[in-house]
Amino acid sequence: MSDGAVAALKGPIAPLVLRLVRREERGRWRELMRTHHYLGLHHIVGESLWYVATSNDEWVALIGWGAAALQCRVRDQWIGWERELQWRRLHLVANNARFLILPGWNLPNIASRLLAMNLKRLGLDWEIYHGHTILLAETFVDGARFRGTCYRAAGWQVLGQTRGFGKRNQRYWHHGQPKLVLVRPLSADARALLAAPFSPPLRTSTKETKMMDVNRLPLEGEGGLIDVLKAVVDPRKARGVRHPVVTVVAIAVCAALSGARSFTAIAEWAQGLSRDALKRLGSKRWSPPSEPTIRRVLQGLNANAVDVQIGQWIRRQHPVAGRGIAVDGKALRGAHDAGQRAPHLLSAILHEEGVVIGQIQVEDKTNEIPKLPELLGPLALDGAVITADAMHTQTQTAHFIVEQKKANYLFIVKDNQPTLRQDISDLKLESFPPSARHDR
Repeated sequence: MSDGAVAALKGPIAPLVLRLVRREERGRWRELMRTHHYLGLHHIVGESLWYVATSNDEWVALIGWGAAALQCRVRDQWIGWERELQWRRLHLVANNARFLILPGWNLPNIASRLLAMNLKRLGLDWEIYHGHTILLAETFVDGARFRGTCYRAAGWQVLGQTRGFGKRNQRYWHHGQPKLVLVRPLSADARALLAAPFSPPLRTSTKETKMMDVNRLPLEGEGGLIDVLKAVVDPRKARGVRHPVVTVVAIAVCAALSGARSFTAIAEWAQGLSRDALKRLGSKRWSPPSEPTIRRVLQGLNANAVDVQIGQWIRRQHPVAGRGIAVDGKALRGAHDAGQRAPHLLSAILHEEGVVIGQIQVEDKTNEIPKLPELLGPLALDGAVITADAMHTQTQTAHFIVEQKKANYLFIVKDNQPTLRQDISDLKLESFPPSARHDR
């Protein structure tokens, strides 16, 4: 849901719309908040989002979100994370810094209904504007003024009270006004993900694929990822190496399985690792490798050898028999020198997780069609469903998948195969929709 998207709510003042504040409206938003909120408004700390609720284009309420509190004893105890991990994961928590129902709009249940609407879109909006999702929403309510009824009605949980300290510049001072601490997880496993050794998957509502939770994968011991990567040759000179090649590659693999798709994303994912996670990945340091280190190591590896090793390990974690597998070819733009042809790869990808389980290069003097059997040959595909684009709608390919791999296929037929297309049309499949065939 982008800035122009809205969420409609039916009720006594319907339609009620909640949307992000437009750039030209920010001055008005600030002025209304300064005028009508009992705390006023200086600024909202850190990454922030500003919302406005409207009814027939009239402003009804304002909601402001910012960075989480640096320290909150009851929240941190409830999550169960250590202090060091707290600093690495704090960006996954957002603070409801301001909530204001404008004068004349204090109608029954409107506050809790707006909060519920906001939470439905908050995670996706945060990712679009700040590049990462959030797992937990928090807020602080002055118990001397309010009971937090609207938050409770919207599913928020009261954890306890603060100790009555505030932060001014770089120091904390005791103001003697403790506040209620309320939280609302944005996913069922938010609490566990915040405290887990490995950073949570980069799951988003914009992706159809589900990423892997590295916390559940076998990393240590015989057959674990670290054991598999011991055979990787370090391309660097031994002098000055701070992070073992096994650690760097293991971080890259785990980050990629969690959804990272660039060197920068891998480095950012690594920043969320706990000391225990780094130790399990073979590191003797408390901090992960930097983005330049990750980039240099990965670019210097024997990519084909490492790809085979990791692919075999991934397939052991996710047997492909009976699964949906997409065969997809792609040219790697920017991965070649000027005047040369971009490398072209043919990959086998698990539909559900979006994880590559096999990959080969398509040389200049051939194409994807004869390479498909080479790609799928090593895989145990009994009962799997292979999908591919129209290029692979070939008789030999279909025979290979069905007869040799004991699998099924779903191919696309276009106008360049008029006879086959006409045969399919003559079957009049529209008379037998999937639901009807299933009922029979």
